[in-house]
Amino acid sequence: MFHLIKYTLILIGLLTVAYFLLPRFGYKINMNYFTESKQECQQRLNDCGQELVRQGTENAQCSLDCVDPKLIIKKSEN
Repeated sequence: MFHLIKYTLILIGLLTVAYFLLPRFGYKINMNYFTESKQECQQRLNDCGQELVRQGTENAQCSLDCVDPKLIIKKSEN
């Protein structure tokens, strides 16, 4: 249990440091990415669920790539 708390605090610390250091190196964090892409991802999940019902579990081909890191952290245009 102690290790879980320790690793969680380390992760939070790293994210905080990255949040403040990335702009110094010319990167911009898109804080609205998840709210903007939520509907598109939900639609993909619904389509995948319908395809899974139609084709069964063995033949279903679903792309569940809802998070694109290149769109979350972008190089600043300045």
